[in-house]
Amino acid sequence: MILIVMTAIFVSIFGCKKNHREEIAIHPRTQSLYQEIHRPQFHFTPESNWMNDPNGLYYHKGKYHLFYQYFPDSIVWGPMHWGHAESNDLLHWKHLPIALFPDSLGYIFSGGAIVDKNNTSKLGTNDNPPIIATFTHHNIAGEKAKTNDFQKQSIAYSLDGGYEWIKYAGNPVIPNTQKIKDFRDPKVVWHEPSQKWILVLAAYDRVKFYASANLIDWEFLSDFGIEGDKRLWECPDLFPMNVVGTNEHKWVLIVSIQKNAPNDGTATSYFIGEFDGTVFKSEVENQEWLDWGTDNYAFITWNNVPKDDGRILGIGWMSNWQYAQIVPTENWRSAMTLPRELTLVKSKSKYSLHSLPIREFQALRGASIALNQLEIIGEKVLEGSFSASQVELDITVNLKKTTANSFGIKLQNELGENILIKFDKREGKMFVDRTNSSTHKFSEDFFKNIHSAPIGFEKEKMNIRLIIDAASVEIFINNGELSFTSIFFPSEEFNTISLLANDGTCNIINAEIHPLKSIWNKKGEEN
Repeated sequence: MILIVMTAIFVSIFGCKKNHREEIAIHPRTQSLYQEIHRPQFHFTPESNWMNDPNGLYYHKGKYHLFYQYFPDSIVWGPMHWGHAESNDLLHWKHLPIALFPDSLGYIFSGGAIVDKNNTSKLGTNDNPPIIATFTHHNIAGEKAKTNDFQKQSIAYSLDGGYEWIKYAGNPVIPNTQKIKDFRDPKVVWHEPSQKWILVLAAYDRVKFYASANLIDWEFLSDFGIEGDKRLWECPDLFPMNVVGTNEHKWVLIVSIQKNAPNDGTATSYFIGEFDGTVFKSEVENQEWLDWGTDNYAFITWNNVPKDDGRILGIGWMSNWQYAQIVPTENWRSAMTLPRELTLVKSKSKYSLHSLPIREFQALRGASIALNQLEIIGEKVLEGSFSASQVELDITVNLKKTTANSFGIKLQNELGENILIKFDKREGKMFVDRTNSSTHKFSEDFFKNIHSAPIGFEKEKMNIRLIIDAASVEIFINNGELSFTSIFFPSEEFNTISLLANDGTCNIINAEIHPLKSIWNKKGEEN
């Protein structure tokens, strides 16, 4: 979890909170809770105030639990708590009371949670095993004194499934003996061959691995990093995966990079390799990118997903530290990405991590509109009974019959504000241009660049799937082999979607438009 503890921010949080809120223009369309301008209708958001990293994801007794970094007193970052919500389908969320509060050891920074089924910790019983949360205690006094050991790892446990939490009396369980300034975000997984719990945490430009038989007494094992890479690493995750269609399995290490990602700012990356219970060895020297957009960070996975389900499910924070605190939302800040399923695919050259929205998401589709065999020349506006700001598009392009040098999709409103998604065969890239997405230029970093990702055009077909929700678009190419997440804040909602082709025609085999239902009713209650 990014550390932002500067005097100016504390002044804005504690001394000028009223003034900060008044700086945000109130849009005439603002309505009741969950009906506000820019409020997502099927992505998780807090009822109010600040949210960032997802934390403590686990499944238990029919419920998916989502904890998150939360400051309940402002819409900008402040002393961190763990907010809490639960769902039985990963779509409809019930808000629950704050789970963990700051204490004498510090703020409650990011981490994970597991179900200690065999009561290895002895903090529960065999009949009622505990849920164990691992998190970073951040001591603000130590940070101000520049001690460099102000981040330490602690645990809390729950005996009622995760609703009431007891902090372990012996915290911290992993002290910061090396005095590493950035030493945080512990995530735990069970390692079956060694019959031990493995904890991975971020230590500035690398991760460190620890082992324990009881989740309390931890032994350092090893660390892993990229030679010469001095970027700040955060929010690691470690888990085994089977390769699709085979009996082969690999270990996946997810790491979020705090700056200087492919499109600037923050992003989530991954390594594929082997973990023997002590050392992680990557198949490649450098990381791959889980999402090429600027707005999928701190992505982690759910623990304890039932074996008969078998999926690897995760979620990310849909923002970027370059501008997260100044985006123009009114009484709440930040959303999560859609929950996604990860799959591990092996090609001739490498292993790749693919991601797609969970299958449960299709339950939000309304009456769909099918369009077949389209030849796009110039620009064609899509027509039908759907909202351009709450819709899913699924388009398959015939690349062999497409003569256009570039083709794409444009979202636009009556003010001319727009988002342009372009696929350029000559450059071998896709582009997302949000530089004209709003006349309110609230952040130079937000608007200054057109974002891109490398993409191949050698296949016969390209599938493009877009999911649009008020102030975000999530793009999935060719069944999730490339993902791209981008947020935007138009002055008025986008009301038209166009298909584009430049210097030739774009041959579309088929296209489906799926209007999407809200998970909230007009009272701000779950539908």
